[in-house]
Amino acid sequence: MSDTKQFLLPDVGEGLTEGEVLRWLVAVGDSVSVNQPLVEVETAKAAVELPSPYAGVVTALHADEGDVVPVGAPLISLRTQMTAQPGAPATAESPPRPAEELPAESPVEPAEGGSGPVLVGYGVMPGSTRRRPRLVAASPHGTVRPEAGPPGEAVKPVRHGGLEIGRAAEARFAQPAVGNGHVRAKPPVRKLARDLGVDLSSLRPTGPDDSITRSDVEAAAALSSPGSMPGIELTTEAAVRGYQQAGERGERREPVRSVTRRMAEAMTRSAFGIPHVTVWVDVDVTRSVELLDRLRASTAFAHTRVTPMLLVARAALFALQRTPQCNAVFDAPAGEIVHRGVVNLGFAAATDRGLVVPNIKDADRLTLAELAAALSALTSASKEGRVAPSDLTSGTFTITNVGVFGMDGGTPLINPGESAILAVGAWRPRPWVHRGEIAVRTVATIALSFDHRFIDGATGSTFLADVAALLEEPAADLTW
Repeated sequence: MSDTKQFLLPDVGEGLTEGEVLRWLVAVGDSVSVNQPLVEVETAKAAVELPSPYAGVVTALHADEGDVVPVGAPLISLRTQMTAQPGAPATAESPPRPAEELPAESPVEPAEGGSGPVLVGYGVMPGSTRRRPRLVAASPHGTVRPEAGPPGEAVKPVRHGGLEIGRAAEARFAQPAVGNGHVRAKPPVRKLARDLGVDLSSLRPTGPDDSITRSDVEAAAALSSPGSMPGIELTTEAAVRGYQQAGERGERREPVRSVTRRMAEAMTRSAFGIPHVTVWVDVDVTRSVELLDRLRASTAFAHTRVTPMLLVARAALFALQRTPQCNAVFDAPAGEIVHRGVVNLGFAAATDRGLVVPNIKDADRLTLAELAAALSALTSASKEGRVAPSDLTSGTFTITNVGVFGMDGGTPLINPGESAILAVGAWRPRPWVHRGEIAVRTVATIALSFDHRFIDGATGSTFLADVAALLEEPAADLTW
């Protein structure tokens, strides 16, 4: 005997709500074993391979590569082998029906507390063997039917005043939600609704189990404030003409997903939620360059990549000992300053998928060689897309190296959940006053952005001065 199991997208991080299917590692008809990788999924934090919890044969893939799937939605179906009960007659398995032969109507449960229409479900897309989320309408009898016009007629857009929206967006706000008054929505979606002033009870759910999704909220916000929410299926006729003209000139649109969307959301919260102040100073790092050369020649660092970031991290960890406020965080709702007992040192890493900020746990407890090894390992893992979700959470202080891009400096935005970030510019030969004379020295600009709600200018400047002092005289005895 056999049974069909659905594997749902799990929450592979801390509070993640969705993931993008990057690459399927199996196909319909493949036999898979327990813990065999099924699919590579990119979340807002990292790209991960998801292993199979079952052994069996793949009968359906519920998403295409590039699709964004909410946590808890079906990813794949597997036909598993069941053990027959003693005395039960053996039955031959029937081969799985191809997706093209699935009926156009599939039974679903009526909406809780009512018999009104339900506007979301899974259907077979025309010309595809995969079942994908599709806008459908359910009759009071619980039968799913694809929403469409008469045969051969395209679904016409719906107009609201001078606005033109697609049928999917129309469905999200046209009628109140069906049910007993309980609105299903994940906490991040509820927070988004509060921030945008959207009443969740007025929306038509399109997510799994009749839940309100982020897209539902954004569509409703766009309708109430046209032009304020980019990416929503909502345009004016003039805008459409402009898009067509731009398209003729080679315009290309790319969905904002995964790492990029995470960065956009985090930096928006940072820019408008934290009062930033930035201070900077030029530093003679000639002696740090000499120290790096000695470290590279040392057997203790023979198999470790030694870069200026190592000495910058070392200097920052020292400075945090004297100004621990830069490692704390301001908890506005509680009216408290949270002082951390450890330093989880983050560093911004540019990858093919966008900017990520992994962090070295308990960095303040590592030796210089251990710090170098941790930096090298996390940098390689980030570039190769192998960084674990746990490495991207719980950071307390961040360093960003804009010097690798040839920049002399900048005014960085603080990583949410932290209170300060150190930016390091390029290390360049410059004319410098050294021992009373003009000489060519290696000079770098370093800058600190900090949360001015509780870190004052004196504290921020003290931190930066300590970093500068240790980079200028890296062999100085500073109780390291």
